[in-house]
Amino acid sequence: MKDWIDGIVLRAPEPEDLENMLLFENDRNLWPDSNATGPYSRYQLTKYLSEVQNDVFADRQLRLMIDHKDKGVLGIIDLCTFDPRHNRAEVGIVIRQEMRGKGIARRSLELLESHCFRLLGIHQLYAYVRKDNTPCMRLFLSAGYRECGCLHEWFRIGNRYHDVCLLQKFNPFS
Repeated sequence: MKDWIDGIVLRAPEPEDLENMLLFENDRNLWPDSNATGPYSRYQLTKYLSEVQNDVFADRQLRLMIDHKDKGVLGIIDLCTFDPRHNRAEVGIVIRQEMRGKGIARRSLELLESHCFRLLGIHQLYAYVRKDNTPCMRLFLSAGYRECGCLHEWFRIGNRYHDVCLLQKFNPFS
């Protein structure tokens, strides 16, 4: 199993990733854990792919495809809300439903952290995680993120509000 996980790479999105991106972005089951308010069109994502520089300093975000040479695209991991003044960025991650629970998110997070902390010199990464999202909470806590606060009734899903934990990890190399 370890050898399989080691075959995961993070790479810039290509035009050929459009269909996978549409599947992830337009999965209504994922919207409650994000700020999504509706689906993306093929045109919007095509435009995004053609215009993005994939430079966190220029775009203030960095989207990377989680890829495996044999299994293809396994998910997407994002840096968003990049703040160069305070040298921090928010992390978001989504894994294909059938591939969850196999260590893919953990390995992808390790790769992203290495890129952010070693190459980019980012001071801290953080994530907003719904408190009742046990797998996601487990992922970030096991990766060394600390819960530093609780935002009460932060996400609305239907007619109910849910608490969200703010988790953060500091650059161990700075």
